[in-house]
Amino acid sequence: MSSATTPPDSDPTQRRRVHSMLKLYYGLNEEGKAAEQAESLDPCDINGPHFDPEIYLNKLRKECSLTELMDHESCMVKQIRSLDSDMQTLVYENYNKFISATDTIRKMKNDFKKMEDEMDCLSANMAAITEFSARISGTLQDQHAQITKLSGVHTLLRKLQFLFELPARLNKCLELQAYAQAVSSHRRARCVLQQYSHMPSFRGIQDDCHVIMEQLAQQLRQKFRDGGSSAKDLSECVELLLQLDEPAEELCDKFLSHAQSRLEADLQGLEVELKDSAVTDTGIGSVQKTSPGSNPVSPSSSVSNPFHSPAAGTDILEFIDRGCNEFVSNLCLVIASYQELFINRPQESELASKNIPEMANGKLHVFVDTLAARYFSLVERRIQEEKGVGDNSLLVRALDRFHRRLQAISKLLPGSAVPSQGTEIVVRAARERIKQYLSALQTFYHDSLTDVRQALAAPRLSVGGASASGGGALVGGATSKDAPPSLPELLTSLSNFILNQLKSVLASVHLFTAKDITFSNKPYFKGEFCSQGVREGLVVSFIKFICQSSRQYCESAGDRGGSTPPALLLLLSRLCLDYETSTISYILTLTDEQFLVQHHTPVTPVTALCAEAREAAQKLLNHYVKVQGLIISQMLRKSVETRDWVNTIEPRNVRAVMKRVVEDTTSIDVQVGLLYEEGVRKAHSSDSSKRTFSVYSSSRQQIRYAPSYTPSAPMDTNLLSNIHKLFSERIDIFSPVEFNKVSVLTGIIKISLKTFLECVRLRTFGRYGLQQIQVDCHYLQMYLWRFVSDENLVHFLLDEIVGSAAHRCLDPSPMEQSVIEVICERG
Repeated sequence: MSSATTPPDSDPTQRRRVHSMLKLYYGLNEEGKAAEQAESLDPCDINGPHFDPEIYLNKLRKECSLTELMDHESCMVKQIRSLDSDMQTLVYENYNKFISATDTIRKMKNDFKKMEDEMDCLSANMAAITEFSARISGTLQDQHAQITKLSGVHTLLRKLQFLFELPARLNKCLELQAYAQAVSSHRRARCVLQQYSHMPSFRGIQDDCHVIMEQLAQQLRQKFRDGGSSAKDLSECVELLLQLDEPAEELCDKFLSHAQSRLEADLQGLEVELKDSAVTDTGIGSVQKTSPGSNPVSPSSSVSNPFHSPAAGTDILEFIDRGCNEFVSNLCLVIASYQELFINRPQESELASKNIPEMANGKLHVFVDTLAARYFSLVERRIQEEKGVGDNSLLVRALDRFHRRLQAISKLLPGSAVPSQGTEIVVRAARERIKQYLSALQTFYHDSLTDVRQALAAPRLSVGGASASGGGALVGGATSKDAPPSLPELLTSLSNFILNQLKSVLASVHLFTAKDITFSNKPYFKGEFCSQGVREGLVVSFIKFICQSSRQYCESAGDRGGSTPPALLLLLSRLCLDYETSTISYILTLTDEQFLVQHHTPVTPVTALCAEAREAAQKLLNHYVKVQGLIISQMLRKSVETRDWVNTIEPRNVRAVMKRVVEDTTSIDVQVGLLYEEGVRKAHSSDSSKRTFSVYSSSRQQIRYAPSYTPSAPMDTNLLSNIHKLFSERIDIFSPVEFNKVSVLTGIIKISLKTFLECVRLRTFGRYGLQQIQVDCHYLQMYLWRFVSDENLVHFLLDEIVGSAAHRCLDPSPMEQSVIEVICERG
């Protein structure tokens, strides 16, 4: 009792514990503990617990002077004021906390008072319950064993009653089609019946139940085969059959077989539509061709246009829509239903051991792959029927829908190869479309050249603005009946039509890479399709085709090039030259910008294409010079070979063939000048047109002054001529020409005069024959010098012609120069 009434502060242990807790709270460490205790015992420590003011003051009076005492007093006053200020600040800052703590403590007192009352009430209730329970246990203690025994008997009787009533219960469920309840009841009793099957009564119940359950299983199989039930009923049917020990593999096969019959009906519908479309296409005739941006040509010149699409019975978008809405949608439903029935449903302990999901998944993959392969073959056949390339939007939309709908299969059936196979079909369709566009561009180019050839062959317009040939459409029509299409107009129209058609094709192909197209984000369409497909396979191939097909016009006579109009050669050479200078760079830049081509793989550089185009232009221009030179040479050769130069009459005028040569050369000069620049000429002498040709002019003029010359000394003349040739400049007749008018005309005149020279060397001349050659050469000199880059070239060749004629002459008596000039001016 004495210890219980002792105040807490009197217990030293309790005080030490409280002191240590306070030190822990205020962060005071244990280091220097002895020093602190020593300091706390000092009576002069003003902060210590044993501080004695009297001792402290006595000590100060003894040790400090008056000044020090006053300083110490002022310092102490400042500290007191500082502490008072700090205390007031702490009080002000924590005032709300003090108020809140006061309210909390008051509330806690009230709450604890209520809780004490509730706990007292609860304790009283628990005591009453315990007393009542003990009283009941005491009362029923004698009857407890008997009640337990009776309860067990009652449970057994209920089980026996359930077993004896089971056949009737199963029949009732069968009549009401409560198959799930019947299967559940039979499963509850199956083990018991099997355990006591040796007893006759239980054996009879088991046999009856077996017959009933066979009927129920038969009805479930029939319901499963019909497949007309909802997904929920079908799922319940499969679950019940599996619980009745129906083989899961057989159920999977039956389900897929029934689904296959429905899906094959969809495929047959697509195949019938495909055949109908093919029959419709066979009756479609060719459509009339019109050049882009021009009036339609006359019906007599209509040809098949590769950029017009055939009017098929059903377009490809409708075909793909039907396939997606019927076959693909039904296939997705089958996959979802099958997975819900056999793969994704939770397996009970008995079914889990059979590993049904793995087996069912394998069968589903084989089933989907087989049907998808047939569907893909039909889609590819329909895509191959899209021959016309006029409108590409339907095909792209159809492929996009086809690709988009196949992605549903990848979500339903992960790991299936069907989506990737569908993507490959889209990729092949895009590649094939590129080839079709290239073929259409090539056909368009050939048709355009055909129009140009017709315009060159029959340039006059028959009526008003309508052309009698396809060329009228190419030049855009003319307003005057007498205005033929000029070469610049034909070149401009041909170049513009080709470029516009190529731009139209690029715009159509660009639909494959549109942002709203799902497959455009695939790696193939981001990279290979743009670089290798569009740039290389379409644009570069078409440019190379233009160059190669143009070079084919340079074939030798007797082949295709033999019948090519010279004007067409000239036009094509200028077209290829324009491609080399600007068009190729523009087309490839346009392609790279439009398709964002990234050159990850090697591509044909612009310089290589420009070099090929320049090579084609050079070859065409060389061939043009050769053809025109041969045409004039043919006239000169016939004029020399068909005339009797020994017995001819004295010349009185220039031969008509020489006038024709000058006229044709002038016409060629005008023609070439329409497409090519003038070029550079050497400075002409003031008397170029007055140049005379004597029998021994130029290379043989020295012999005129040789006193030993007689007609009987031809060897000396030939010797001097040959010596002079050694020191003269060599003339290359078939040298490549430059891209200007002067160079082209120079090449043609060189070929013509060289032919004239060789023909003269093969003939024998009389006196008047030599004089006729003099007249003809002087006439040619009067006009041809102005067409060539160096007039000395014409002088040299004409000198050679007159000199050769003199050497082949039986009576070399030249005509007077004044007479020659009179004849030529008159002629």
